[in-house]
Amino acid sequence: MMKTSNVMQETKTSVITKKDLRKVFWKSLPFEISWNYVRQDHLGFAYSMTPIIEKLYKNEEDRAEALERHIEFFNITVYFSTLVLGIITAMEEKRAENPDFDTQSISNIKASLMGPLSGIGDSIFLGTLRIIAAGIGASICMSGNPIGAVVFLLLYNVPAFLVRYFGVMKGYELGTSLLEKIQKSGLMDKVTNLTGIVGLMTIGSMIATMVSVKVPLTFGTGDGVTKLQGILDSIMPCLLPVCVTAIIYWILGKNVKTTWLLVGIIVVSILLAWMGILGA
Repeated sequence: MMKTSNVMQETKTSVITKKDLRKVFWKSLPFEISWNYVRQDHLGFAYSMTPIIEKLYKNEEDRAEALERHIEFFNITVYFSTLVLGIITAMEEKRAENPDFDTQSISNIKASLMGPLSGIGDSIFLGTLRIIAAGIGASICMSGNPIGAVVFLLLYNVPAFLVRYFGVMKGYELGTSLLEKIQKSGLMDKVTNLTGIVGLMTIGSMIATMVSVKVPLTFGTGDGVTKLQGILDSIMPCLLPVCVTAIIYWILGKNVKTTWLLVGIIVVSILLAWMGILGA
């Protein structure tokens, strides 16, 4: 009887149901339809969270604050997006129960998960499953059977949809149990700091791999030619991308519109390339 009462008590205290999680799953299907170069998947994430936000927060200000949290930069292999959505749903539920809950930890968890999960997702789905499914489908089509196209779609999309559906369910379960253990042990501050560090490491790696700024300038003649880019790399690899990112971040802090910033980057890049200061 004691075990039964405990289960019933847990069920009563849980605000989010499987029906709510299924709504998140369905809302996440057009996850990348609003992808953009500025914040990438942020609108898809915020849209997927709307059923949870509407249920947890009755106050318009709380809803606006929650939506603002989820329009921050976010990018992930779409098939693992629901796993993060499930975990964040559990965190939003805790935030609704406790007004003192550190909302920065929500952003930190998102930032720390998107990098590793994208690496795994790209390897499994884009680098492996898609190639295998396309190879099987193409081999069938080459024999004159158009059913190969259907086979390709099934082999690729059935596992993808299963991962997305069970991802939101397991993500919520993982998030709920993990948060309860963390709160009971008093480790929330440490987890927040650690996830913040991992998030910064993720952003740093994205700067190094996604921001390309190179200087083709050289000094000297003949065998004594010295490349300026080599000197900069010896000081710190990817020094220029870091500096450019820092400048753009500073400009964004001045409330400059993103559209004007993008136009400015294009114009400045063209001018510097024409002057021979920047190159490929």
